[in-house]
Amino acid sequence: MNVQIEIQLIAIVVALACSTLGVFLILRKMAMMADAIGHTILFGIVVAFFITHDLNSPLLVIGAALTGTLTVFLVESINKTKLVSEDSSIGLIFPLLFSIGVILISLYAGDVHLDTDSVLLGEIAFAPFNRFVVNGVDIGPSSLYVMGTILIINIIYVSLFYKELKISTFDPGLAMVLGISPGIMHYSLMTLVSLTAVGAFDAVGAILVVAFMVGPPTAAYLLTDDLKDMIFLSGIIGTISVILGYWTARIFDVAIAGMMAVMVGVMFLLIFFFAPDRGLLSIMRRKKRQKYDFAQISFLMHVINHEGAEDEREELGKNTIHEHLGWNKEFVKDIFNNLYNSNLVYIEDDIIKVTEKGRDLAISNAEEIVNGI
Repeated sequence: MNVQIEIQLIAIVVALACSTLGVFLILRKMAMMADAIGHTILFGIVVAFFITHDLNSPLLVIGAALTGTLTVFLVESINKTKLVSEDSSIGLIFPLLFSIGVILISLYAGDVHLDTDSVLLGEIAFAPFNRFVVNGVDIGPSSLYVMGTILIINIIYVSLFYKELKISTFDPGLAMVLGISPGIMHYSLMTLVSLTAVGAFDAVGAILVVAFMVGPPTAAYLLTDDLKDMIFLSGIIGTISVILGYWTARIFDVAIAGMMAVMVGVMFLLIFFFAPDRGLLSIMRRKKRQKYDFAQISFLMHVINHEGAEDEREELGKNTIHEHLGWNKEFVKDIFNNLYNSNLVYIEDDIIKVTEKGRDLAISNAEEIVNGI
């Protein structure tokens, strides 16, 4: 298989594995926990290496996964005291365990191929050269099989416990009433997050793991309210980020993993600005429309309140009403023209009048505003 294709396949599988679980991290407001786990598992790898003295030992994976679970436990234990916030707890535990791992490497593993740069940044360009050979037959990159297995595990886990994950994520109290243990679901999820981070460690590094766990799910959250759609869209966004990141890195001759992480950010920003309902531009348009609609109702109520008054000609005069409303003349003209074209107001002796249709609209909207308050 072509090396270029293998690199992209490995990254896509990593993106899918990370984003599948990342959706639940985002919904549980635990995005930074992915960053903490992605770094603290270095401590578990180092400790397991000291026990086995073998970088290929499966105990390294177990040690790293256990460290990820330990990170979650320590963070939540400190947070439960209510003395510090959750983000502060993460800020305490994450540097502590990660720093211990770095110190242990510098003191006792200086001559071993285990360094913090490869842990953090990774080098996905070298991943295809670590081959999986069975009976002398090369069947592809080891990372592809490792992450493929983890992806299958994650998909099976989410599929089997979809209802439990959904309920415990959105309403832990209801989950307990229904006999679902939020604690078990939480720690099983975090264990898989740790396992996924460990599996992607050698190929892409911690930075890209965090990018895939947080970026695509957050972007997908801006596109849909449906959990299944969010999981699906998250995988699509991660895949597109991989492909764009790889070819952009090739064009500019820069780090592939770094450019993939950049593309995750670019994809998020595009969705952040242009998402149909929750995008920044859509929100700005909606607020502008709401302001305009409110101005129309205010205009109609002003006319209704001054009908038949002694100062009616002054207050409701076509050329003077803007002075009494305190609005820009051109804005008032635009409001009037829109109301006139909608048959909500009319002119009689240069005085603005409200039609029955306009009166009903103004009164019904005013009642909604009062009831809302």
